Amino acid sequence: MDRTVVAYVIYLVVSIALTIWVARTLSRNGRVFLADVLQGNEKLADAVNHLLVVGFYLVNLGFVALYLSGDATIEDTRGIFEALSTKLGVVLLVLGVMHLANVYVLNRIRRRSVMEREQVPPVAPQGWVGTQGA
Repeated sequence: MDRTVVAYVIYLVVSIALTIWVARTLSRNGRVFLADVLQGNEKLADAVNHLLVVGFYLVNLGFVALYLSGDATIEDTRGIFEALSTKLGVVLLVLGVMHLANVYVLNRIRRRSVMEREQVPPVAPQGWVGTQGA
């Protein structure tokens, strides 16, 4: 088998495994966060979580597929390692950026939710208070 094909196969297996691992980790840990953001609405939190995971898979696996092709032919074992380190490094950076983007957006949603909750008075007004000295 050609060394370039070997590098492609290793790249695909590792990249897909990393994408699945990160998506599952984000899904499992992000669900609790989403439930808080959505004020305990578990069904909505699960639905949003699932949609985020699907989007995460589409973006990352699409990138992995687009980044598969290489310009140079790999001629030796060293070339396999060099090509894989470059490709996997870029995939890891993209996964990290996607993770940070997800956390940023969810944090913004959470902040907005907290601000809306704080604007509602804890007890409804019961009447007017007169001014002193009048």
